[in-house]
Amino acid sequence: MPLADTLNEARRVMEVCNACRYCEGYCAVFPAMTQRRGFADADLEYLANLCHHCGACYYACQYALPHEFGVNVPRAMADLRADTYEKYAWPQGLGGVFRRNGVLVSLVLILALALAFALAAAFISPETLFTAHRGADAFYAVVPHAAMVGAAGGIGLLALLALGLGALRYRRATAPAGRGAQRAPRLRQALADTLSLRYLGGGGDGCNDRGEAYSNTRRWLHQSMLYGFALCFAATCVATLNDYAFGRPAPYPVFSLPVVLGTLGGIGLLIGSAGLFALKFIADPAPAMRRMLGMDVAFLALLFLTALSGLLLLALRATPAMGTLLVLHLGIVLALFATLPYGKFVHAVYRFAALLQYAGERADGPNSNGD
Repeated sequence: MPLADTLNEARRVMEVCNACRYCEGYCAVFPAMTQRRGFADADLEYLANLCHHCGACYYACQYALPHEFGVNVPRAMADLRADTYEKYAWPQGLGGVFRRNGVLVSLVLILALALAFALAAAFISPETLFTAHRGADAFYAVVPHAAMVGAAGGIGLLALLALGLGALRYRRATAPAGRGAQRAPRLRQALADTLSLRYLGGGGDGCNDRGEAYSNTRRWLHQSMLYGFALCFAATCVATLNDYAFGRPAPYPVFSLPVVLGTLGGIGLLIGSAGLFALKFIADPAPAMRRMLGMDVAFLALLFLTALSGLLLLALRATPAMGTLLVLHLGIVLALFATLPYGKFVHAVYRFAALLQYAGERADGPNSNGD
C-alpha cells in the first residue's frame, strides 16, 4: 500500500477514535491522540511508533468489523509503522529492503557464512581449525584478533551509524522544534516505560495475542529478549575491558563475569526468540499486518541462531569443534550486525524515540504539541 494510503487510513481511524475515546486507558497512543485537534502526517507517524500492538483496542472496539467503519487500530498503526522504517532509513536508497527483509536476511546470512568459511579454508590450516585449543588466546589461535575485531567492529559501527541517523531523521520529522515534546523530554520516564515494556500490558491485563483472552506471555517473551540482548552486550563490554585494560584475553573461566552474563543473555535470547516465533503462528491474524511476517521471522531466527551458536561455542570450546563453531558464530554475528538497520530491530529505536516524545508531552501538559 502506498504511503499516502496508509496515512489516510491511519488518519481516518484516529479521527473515529478521537471522537469515541473508549480505549483511552489502554496504552499511550490514545492519551497522545487526545492532545491533537487534527492529525498531520508527522503526528500519525509518531502515534504509529508509539503503538506496541497489544491488540486490546481492537477487541474492545465497537466500530471494528463487521461495523461499517471497520476500525482496526493495530493494523493501521502497523502498516504505517512499516512505512516509517522505509521512509527514514539511512541511506535512504536502502529503505526498499524492508519490503523484502526476509529474503535479504537469508541472502546476507548465506553470504556471511560462505565468506567466513571460505576465508577460514584459505587462511587457516586444517590442523589449526580442527585441533582443540585451550588457555589464553585460544580463540585468536584460530581467528586472529585483528580480523575478528576489525570485521565485527567495522560492521557494527556502520550499523550503529545507520540506526542513529535513521532515528534522528524520524525524530526531526515527528517532533520538530517549537513543540512541547521537544522541550526537556523526560528521559527517565521513557527509559522506565521501555525497560518495563509497560505498554505491552494493554489495559493492565496483558496483550490479546490469541483473540479476546488476555495474556502477559508476549510481554514476558519480549522482556526475555530485551534483557537477554542487554546481558550479551554487557558481556561483550566486560570482555573488551578485560582484554584491553587488564590484558586478559578470552576465553574466560566458566564462572567469570563475562561468561555468566553471556550465558544468561544467550538463554534469554533463545527463550524470547523461540517463544515469539511460536506466537506469530498462533496469534489472531485480524489485527496483524502479514507483510511484516517475513521481517519478524527473519529477525527472530537470526537472534536464535546467534544465541544458539554462541552457547554451543561456550560448551564445546575445549574440543576440536571449537574452530568450526567459532567461524560459524562469527558469520552469524556479522549477518546480524549487517541487517540490524534494515530489519525488525529498528522498531526498538523508533519506539524509544516515540516514548521519549510522549514523556515530554505528558510533562508539558495537555495541548502542548503546539497545534
